[in-house]
Amino acid sequence: MKKFIIFIFILRVFAEDNQRQIVNCNIIFEQRKAEILKEIEKIDEQQQALQALQSATQNVLNQREESLKKREEGIASERKALEEKEALIARMVKKNEELLKQIKAETESKVNETYAGMKDSKSAAILENLPEKEAATILFGLDTKTMSKILAKMNPQKAATLTQIIQKGPPFGEEEQKNTL
Repeated sequence: MKKFIIFIFILRVFAEDNQRQIVNCNIIFEQRKAEILKEIEKIDEQQQALQALQSATQNVLNQREESLKKREEGIASERKALEEKEALIARMVKKNEELLKQIKAETESKVNETYAGMKDSKSAAILENLPEKEAATILFGLDTKTMSKILAKMNPQKAATLTQIIQKGPPFGEEEQKNTL
């Protein structure tokens, strides 16, 4: 019986010890549970902050993309306007060149008519005093009969120089312009 009492006593001590351990485990579990809940709250807060940051970043990105699209559209419309202006300018330049050719042709025609109507000796005297390219241009515009009469009335050296220039053909003087450029 003594053994039995000792056994019961040991069981009681062991049971009390187990109860203390269970109580200690419950306390530790409750403490760990509180720590884990705090960590979960921190993670939730960080996750919410991250989502807010992602949302703000996406909004900024969307605004920048929209701004960029507007800029691209503006540049495209400016480019189109410039291309239209360039086309208009090109047409105007072409038209002006045609007008200049017509004016030059009319002017040359009138000058040629004037020299053709003059006496050969008077025409020869005037042409000898003009720059060679201008004199050659005028002579080239005259018919061959009138040109030969005027050249015959000129200083032979000047007539020879003008004949060489005329043989090269028009445009007279552009070679000099190309060389000076």
